[in-house]
Amino acid sequence: MKPYTLRLLAVFGALTVGLSAAPLTEATSVYAKADAASTVLATLKAGTEPAVTVDGATIPAGWTAVTLAGPHEVYAANKDVTKALDVRPGSPYLTEPKAGAPVLALAEKGDQTEITDYRGKWTKFRLSKPVIGYIKTPAKSAAAVPAATKATAAAAPAPAVTAAPLKDAPAPAAPAPATANIGRAAPMGDGGSSALPRLFQGKFASTSHPLRPRRPYEFQLTDDAGSRYAYVDISKLLATEQLNKYVDRTVVVYGTARSVPGSTEMVIVAESLQLR
Repeated sequence: MKPYTLRLLAVFGALTVGLSAAPLTEATSVYAKADAASTVLATLKAGTEPAVTVDGATIPAGWTAVTLAGPHEVYAANKDVTKALDVRPGSPYLTEPKAGAPVLALAEKGDQTEITDYRGKWTKFRLSKPVIGYIKTPAKSAAAVPAATKATAAAAPAPAVTAAPLKDAPAPAAPAPATANIGRAAPMGDGGSSALPRLFQGKFASTSHPLRPRRPYEFQLTDDAGSRYAYVDISKLLATEQLNKYVDRTVVVYGTARSVPGSTEMVIVAESLQLR
């Protein structure tokens, strides 16, 4: 490696260390891209020491890549959720429940996720995974490197040892989770479960229709467009419950979601039902 390149690496290392150790002097937005017009992922409070990282891409001048540990509230399309209630690898985690919403990250095998809600055609997850964001480099960060250090770096002769190219330097490893199953849906014999009862909202509708085959469950929840996103298993409800009063009305179901064996459908085992 040329001596000039080594000197640049030395200066870069000094700047990076100085920034990671210097607390922010004001509240700072973390963006999804190195662009102030992109989505704001989080806001770091004054006094926070940002976790500087290397994302392997070229970052515009005036920006710094940082790691956000999470957890993060994200959405995935129901079609991208497997029977085990995991998000298929390669599918996008979106910041909002709508097509075209900003992508926070892409799903990877082994991601630690927990279902927290359903929004029609979208499933909301709590994602326990570090993601990379970008902050505008504080003006004082470069000044934090003493002038003497800069002069020394510029005048220092090339070291005798050969340093590895920057592109081969490994990215900082993400901290290992305490256990392998934190935040994941507990596996069951029928393909998976969200483990704990939750609240689900939608229009309560009958699945019976004279021109359609009989469905595995008598009732379902539909979104605003009338599309089913989950069946409703009413076997745990009181026999005296008058279900007809809920039909074609918006309800809140408290229950546990699981996959329907042998299909890509989802069913909510209802424990209570009330009008919205």
